[in-house]
Amino acid sequence: MRSSTAIEALPTADFYEYETLLSEAERRKLQELRAFLATEIAPYAEDWWNKAEFPAHLLPQLAALELSTPTRRGYSNLFAGLVIAEMTRVDTSIATFFLVHHDLFVDALHGFGSEDQRNRLLADASNLRTTGAFALTEPGHGSDVAGGMETRARLIAGGADDGGDCWVLNGAKRWIGNGTFCDYMLVWARDEADGAVRGFIVDAGLPGVSRRRIENKIALRTVQNADILFEDVRIPEADRFAGISSFEDTNELLRGSRIMVAWQAVGQQLAAFDVARQYAVEREQFGRPLAKFQLIQQQLVSMLGNAVASMGMMARIAQLQDGGGADMAQVALAKSYTSARMRETVAAGRSLLGGNGIVTDYRMAKIFADAEAIYTYEGSYEINSLIVGRAITGVSAIT
Repeated sequence: MRSSTAIEALPTADFYEYETLLSEAERRKLQELRAFLATEIAPYAEDWWNKAEFPAHLLPQLAALELSTPTRRGYSNLFAGLVIAEMTRVDTSIATFFLVHHDLFVDALHGFGSEDQRNRLLADASNLRTTGAFALTEPGHGSDVAGGMETRARLIAGGADDGGDCWVLNGAKRWIGNGTFCDYMLVWARDEADGAVRGFIVDAGLPGVSRRRIENKIALRTVQNADILFEDVRIPEADRFAGISSFEDTNELLRGSRIMVAWQAVGQQLAAFDVARQYAVEREQFGRPLAKFQLIQQQLVSMLGNAVASMGMMARIAQLQDGGGADMAQVALAKSYTSARMRETVAAGRSLLGGNGIVTDYRMAKIFADAEAIYTYEGSYEINSLIVGRAITGVSAIT
């Protein structure tokens, strides 16, 4: 039986060494992140997942890594993607919390917040003294929320005596990550006056806001997804996102978060390969290690090929971002392709572990289950495929 030390000497899942494209400072920072994940998250992630509990006590330590919106700190887009991939490699739920808070809520403050909003909220949010959520999806609208959004906002004019103009928000949101405990939400609603989509910073403690955790999930169990109801919630004009005036502004944020979810698909494959390779090398059947069987080696090579191909695609997306940005069709292809390869990879890994692949004790069951969420959110595989199809044919199959 091969020892863990000997396994560490084998080639990593980064078989084409994409990490060498990072700067020396970025590689050191990535190693710092890995050390944190190995000591503070890896030993406990399965337990949090089994209990569907979020480790709120980790927030100060996560903040101390100083990785909020990395590109705004001078890091490359490749580094930012690898941060999410490495977090996902250890625990998809922690990575999902991180990207919802930083890549959606905090980045929205950077990109669309007024100077007053940034002054009031950005420092605390960046340092995880407060937490944020991104409330877009609704009970009856997921992929079609752009045209079908039912949450409404009505402007009420006010005078100096009653605090000035305010908005009244009514509606419901569903699948809102961090929704049960967040301090603030970026809520999307349709303006009753002109039908335009607006964004609002909603204090989660306001009267009329009610939140309920979504139970019985089979994926991302550590993530606290919520159903949220807004009943005549009054929001001051000062908390309307000044830089958001249409759903196109939403797309700016979703393009970035979709890229990060595609990086999550990479991280899932790295995790699946890590677990499957170690199991194959250490587990003996018929008097020899599983790794000596040809079919097992073939499975591992296919898993590695999927992971490397997905990393290559995402490295190119990062280059496009550095050069001015990847368009939505390019991002959609990356998300659909990497999530499809991820599904193949985690299924092969689960199969390789046999019966042990369906219990979280061996990690693979959790990896396998969490992959289903990645396959679906930030645009399902099918919707992203149709976005690419529209781009390459000039004909939309969606509307």
